Amino acid sequence: MIMQPPYRLVIVVRADPVICGHSGEARNLAEAALARGFTDIRIVTWPIDRLQEAGLPLKPLDSVLPYSPGITVERPDPVGDYKVPDGRYLAGITGRLVELFTDGVPTVALSLYLSPHTTAVTDAVRIARATGLPVDVTTVAEAVGSDVTGVVRSCIAEDRFGAAAQVLTTYLSNDVCLAVSAYTRDLVVACAEEVDARHGTRFAEQCRDRIGISYPAIDTRAYTDLDPDAVDDAVAARGLERDGYVFFLSRLAAAKGVDDLIDGYARSTAANTVRLVVAGRGPEEAELRAYAAASPVADRIIFLDDVDDAEKPLLMAGCAAFVLPSKPRPEFVETFGIALVEKMLAGGGPIVTTETGGIGEAVGDHATIVGVEANDAIATAIDGAVLRSTPADRARKAEAARAYALQFDRAHVLDGILRQLWTVQGVTAIGA
Repeated sequence: MIMQPPYRLVIVVRADPVICGHSGEARNLAEAALARGFTDIRIVTWPIDRLQEAGLPLKPLDSVLPYSPGITVERPDPVGDYKVPDGRYLAGITGRLVELFTDGVPTVALSLYLSPHTTAVTDAVRIARATGLPVDVTTVAEAVGSDVTGVVRSCIAEDRFGAAAQVLTTYLSNDVCLAVSAYTRDLVVACAEEVDARHGTRFAEQCRDRIGISYPAIDTRAYTDLDPDAVDDAVAARGLERDGYVFFLSRLAAAKGVDDLIDGYARSTAANTVRLVVAGRGPEEAELRAYAAASPVADRIIFLDDVDDAEKPLLMAGCAAFVLPSKPRPEFVETFGIALVEKMLAGGGPIVTTETGGIGEAVGDHATIVGVEANDAIATAIDGAVLRSTPADRARKAEAARAYALQFDRAHVLDGILRQLWTVQGVTAIGA
């Protein structure tokens, strides 16, 4: 599947250095687009200082890997001064998109997160067409979990019909509407049904008819065929031993279940022989560090806040078990589980997780499933992974898990998006 040049891909997202699976997804789709013949790829995102001011969990700037030549990251400056209390940065992004959409290059515009990125894209398309200049833009909007849990659900709970209608209408105004999992699609439909029931609208019918599924795109090559010596070196550099630690890597937020992991680990027999390594940053970091410090096994728990993209697969491959006991929270539900797929690709010990949200779609039959906030079950699962499995059994399970996870390769995911674009009128520059 090759693009006929010239063709541009614009991705609007919270990009690096934000610690977020969809930041990585945007990078992976951009890199895959190079191989598919896109001649100009732009990631339009937020200035670094704004990301820092927002309090988002960020990677150290010097740890962000470079993008390939042909991918340009743009961080438009805000528009206006202190008299504009909000929206200055969004105005900068929207304005830059208008410029890209009116320069005569056929463009596919993909927004990850409906709020506010899809809003910026749809506003920019409307403005671009109003200029009278030639515009050849096809829009793709991908809904992620926090779009619904953090925005639409809160609007419903607070009976803010206008805000909910704005999100759903903006989403449905795109040429292609996607969700990162079947769970996310069903969640959007359920929220739309609730809005319809209260206000007599017809959002749910449109959502059922139009929303497709596009699982997050992952660079599988970064996690497979790892050099065993590199794994050993990375593990040793952290003062650890291969198969000598239980590993968690994700955002440090309440919904990730790190407190349950700490309690489960403390109750496990394996805590006597393996350490617990918690890697990540996030809004609950200070609280979780304090919680771990009060644990009876505090001296066995290590926190890492500087694991970069190159080290991550190596530490995953070297662990005795990977535990992500995610749980549903009002502000966030795990709608897929990108870190779990990355772990399956990297190899290493078994996965222990829950069936929260879309996690089942991410792991299939290749994880030990425990209940939400089930600390005793976490302890039992850790013991089973560390103390009661043989190397041959772990190797067999790791191979099967990797085979399942390969379906999420970035090229395969991008091709699926492009196939959906084929059905959109006017997209004639895509050829098989």
